Amino acid sequence: MRRIAITLAVTSALGLSACSGLGDRDQKMLSGAAIGAGVGVVGTAVTGGCISCGAVIGGLVGTGAGYILHENEERRK
Repeated sequence: MRRIAITLAVTSALGLSACSGLGDRDQKMLSGAAIGAGVGVVGTAVTGGCISCGAVIGGLVGTGAGYILHENEERRK
């Protein structure tokens, strides 16, 4: 479990370090995916579920939330 968490953290950090050329929407979606995947992993680890399934579902929900957040901010402008 600890090795999976460390691997996920390092992978996320390396993945996010290459995001300098992304637009605002893409950055929000990517950060939402990373946060969602992290929450999904922790949630399924605590409840004893499928960790990879929690990461995928959390990542998808986080991506959608990042997109919705960006669109709402664009409408307010």
